[in-house]
Amino acid sequence: MSSPDDLVEGLASRLANAVEARTAINPLTSEREFTVDAAYDIQDAVLDRAVAGGETIVAAKLGLTSRAKQEQMGVSEALYGWFTDRHRLDPGQPLDSGRLIQPRAEPEIAFITSRDLEGPVGLHDVLAATEAVAPALDILDSRFAGYSFTLADVVADNCSAGAFLVGNPVPLGSFDLALVGCVFEKNGELVGTAAGAAVLGHPAAAVAWFVRKLAEGGEGLPAGSLVLPGALTGAVPIGPGDSVAASFDRIGSVELSVA
Repeated sequence: MSSPDDLVEGLASRLANAVEARTAINPLTSEREFTVDAAYDIQDAVLDRAVAGGETIVAAKLGLTSRAKQEQMGVSEALYGWFTDRHRLDPGQPLDSGRLIQPRAEPEIAFITSRDLEGPVGLHDVLAATEAVAPALDILDSRFAGYSFTLADVVADNCSAGAFLVGNPVPLGSFDLALVGCVFEKNGELVGTAAGAAVLGHPAAAVAWFVRKLAEGGEGLPAGSLVLPGALTGAVPIGPGDSVAASFDRIGSVELSVA
């Protein structure tokens, strides 16, 4: 019988190989059931390989940060993953679709922290520790064919991390992020509208959840962290020749073309 460590390393290898080969695979749970806790171990093992290969973790990404998505998945909390410098896109840089399997884009309000956050924090603690916010695009890329997966699968798959783009940061100021509106377009056509409240009632509430989740493992969120707290609208498929743009009240806009 294989040990838990063997299970984690074996499944991590399958995911790492899928990333490198840019090939979709069947859900890991279709062959072997495992817990969400084990899924985070698999996620860590895949990230460890990336870091050992020279990549650097540069941002956190949160998922299932809308009540509707949580109900759809039958869960009561969000999930998280990580972006490395391999995922980062610079403003004006097109997305090379050839490096991904089945990309989808969604708009987010990114947070940049100014001081350490740890322990049982709340929304207001996060706001007090926020240096700036920025318009952002999260590019999903599930390693599972057709985005068919369980909660454990998507956690193991680093929350479908594909790429990300962050626009110009702006000071938080006194405006209410829950009321910040977003217009999301693909190829010049409207594909979604929403407000910041779509993310757990307030995007900072999602960041607070993340800090509390890290605290369960004795960790915190250091000053200078970049966090993408979850999408305001649904994700849209993108491919060569497409462009997407997200415009936010008070925060600005960000756009991406696909090569």
